[in-house]
Amino acid sequence: MLADRCQDRWGKPEDVLARVRRAIGRRRLRRLRERPTGDAFLMHALPLARDLLSVFTAATPDHLNTLSIKRQWDHTLSTVRDEYHFLMLEIELTNRIHGEAFRLATSRLAFLPHCLRDWTRDCRSSVEGHDYVCRGCSRTCWVNGVSKLMRVNEVTPHIWMTANLSRLFKRMTRSGQSIGVLGVACIPELARGMRLCMRLNVPVTGVPLNANRCARWTGRFQPTSVNLDELARHIVKEQKR
Repeated sequence: MLADRCQDRWGKPEDVLARVRRAIGRRRLRRLRERPTGDAFLMHALPLARDLLSVFTAATPDHLNTLSIKRQWDHTLSTVRDEYHFLMLEIELTNRIHGEAFRLATSRLAFLPHCLRDWTRDCRSSVEGHDYVCRGCSRTCWVNGVSKLMRVNEVTPHIWMTANLSRLFKRMTRSGQSIGVLGVACIPELARGMRLCMRLNVPVTGVPLNANRCARWTGRFQPTSVNLDELARHIVKEQKR
């Protein structure tokens, strides 16, 4: 809804994305407390984003208050609410820009976070192809469920552990392969990874985790999840719908 409203006023998703990137890049979002002045896009989008998305970031202020001075220097951990909202908008706009190109790519790769795994079991994943691959050792493991969904829809899933994605994508594109990438991660990391793909001219789409639950945020790994229906919407090819 936020992306629709912004496009109604500012045009194509590429144009809105450029405005979002400038807003985040100037770091103004960390300083804003009330309605901004002097920037037409921020005056329109910021209060709208707060109205539509604040329900999803209600716990962010409490999290920020727990950060030590050292951890406050970690840009990811110290993401403020307005930044989260604009990153969510950035992810949606990027999906709109690249979604069809990703679905039509010959080689489609998915990179999943290891925090989706079943933490009650010892993970038996092992390296195969570009990175670690799920071996299906737990029926309740989200990595297992997502990997099965990917394979059924001709997407090759990996658990991102060791792969240098920049080198991998450059090598694949130089070899003439038509590649597309799907990412699953927390909102700040997903946005960062999608930007990397765009710099390398790789069609990319992504779905955020339902919550930040890894040790980086909570001090220990806790179970998290991802919306399978949303994943399916991104990976099912047009002719199969």
